[in-house]
Amino acid sequence: MTEVVGVRFKKAGRIYYFDPADVDLAMDDYVVVETARGLEVGRVSIAPKEVPASDIAKPLKPVVRKAEPDEVNHAEQFEEKEREALAICGELIAEMELPMKLLSAEYSLDGKHLTFYFSAAERVDFRQLVRELAGRFKVRVELRQVGARDETKLLGGFGRCGRPLCCASFLSEFAPISIRMAKEQSLPLNPMKISGLCGRLLCCLAYENEQYREMQEKMPREGQKITTPMGTARVVGDNLIKGTVLAELETKVVIELPLNEVAFGEGKTGSGAETEAEVEEPTETSAEARPSPPRSGRRRGKSR
Repeated sequence: MTEVVGVRFKKAGRIYYFDPADVDLAMDDYVVVETARGLEVGRVSIAPKEVPASDIAKPLKPVVRKAEPDEVNHAEQFEEKEREALAICGELIAEMELPMKLLSAEYSLDGKHLTFYFSAAERVDFRQLVRELAGRFKVRVELRQVGARDETKLLGGFGRCGRPLCCASFLSEFAPISIRMAKEQSLPLNPMKISGLCGRLLCCLAYENEQYREMQEKMPREGQKITTPMGTARVVGDNLIKGTVLAELETKVVIELPLNEVAFGEGKTGSGAETEAEVEEPTETSAEARPSPPRSGRRRGKSR
């Protein structure tokens, strides 16, 4: 077993494991840690605990120390510099007519590393842009391309439910989502109704999918013959939330009955047992973009 502490660097961002290094840490403490981008201030999201060594991908970097109040304030002051950096970078992108959409900028704690996040439909040769930015800011500059989901996570917004986007408020990682989930929940297969602001399937389709699947296994399949208090009937639908079955009697009358009031054969299968292949939508993760020649920056991995 290995002792670790989980640190998050921004709201709804990924949690990275570090070695507590005998530093007395508690939830919500601000800490200074060393990352691939230099020293950064993060917040403890998982109190020190022991995990199997097999769960650790690489040797953990230690927590340098608890962050001082002035270091936390210093990190907040960089927000103004980041806005200025975004404006300058945006002007250079327009001048060079690069096909990319600038999203955000981040300084490291020591101010020696500046990272720009952008989205683009294809790979972009931004070598000249990096040289111009490094000359302007006199720091190490890195450009990182992100996908549609990560773009929405960075920009934020409100979902069709009226609440802040899940990805921008609490989701730290994207789970695989498939169209089969919408089918199992009897949702309309209209892309406009089951897609989020990012244009991908709604993340919330996965929240209750397992419960829907369990309920569906208890239901008779559509078209199956069942026995009801009013005689033999054929299943024409169901309501998983209410736990009821819609059945058509031999008189063509459709009735709705609780599941415990109908009987059907042992060989029944739920409608989720169809042989249709399930294709999962690929999960997007942040990835550093780079031109064809050798890249100049390093890709940030799971562990910092």
